[in-house]
Amino acid sequence: ARVRHSAIAVNFIDIYFRTGQYPATLPSGLGSDAVGVVEAVGPDVTDIAVGDRVGYLIGPQGAYSDVRTMPAAVLIRIPDGVSDSTAATIMMKGMTAQYLFRQVYPLHGGETIVYHAAAGGVGLIACQWARALGVNMIGVVSSDEKAAAARAHGCAHTIVSTREDIVDRVREITDGKGVPVVFDSVGKDTLAASLDCLQP
Repeated sequence: ARVRHSAIAVNFIDIYFRTGQYPATLPSGLGSDAVGVVEAVGPDVTDIAVGDRVGYLIGPQGAYSDVRTMPAAVLIRIPDGVSDSTAATIMMKGMTAQYLFRQVYPLHGGETIVYHAAAGGVGLIACQWARALGVNMIGVVSSDEKAAAARAHGCAHTIVSTREDIVDRVREITDGKGVPVVFDSVGKDTLAASLDCLQP
């Protein structure tokens, strides 16, 4: 399908391609995801039509362009009421939250979880998604301002890691039970605490 772009996302992964940390076969464009309107489709395309507002995240680099041809199978229709700029901004973050909550550890509601960086781009979407699912999310953040943002977006509890012990607070919140899963995008600095928060 040929897509005329109306909004193009800029994500950290784009920096990796620009600096060569992620190699790209040259010649190559830049940009991973964008939103636009379908201008044309191939003869066998039935799921997407001319005039549809769509976004994409998967595919070769090249989103930094006015018009682009993309496989129809990777295009996602954008719902009415979601602006093009909002859709482009949240595409990668939303897909990351979907991957974590639906594929890495499927959440069904009623679970208590720990989520590091709860006030980041993915984290704020995760806060809202967890609340919508009925998940009791404990968000780990680095400041009171970030704690307020996470709570405003649906996080049930927050831990400010710069002044609170993560493991002690998780044990307090869960009555000593711990949690079945910790989503930890920080890594080295939080790994031991994350493991200690898990249920046996």
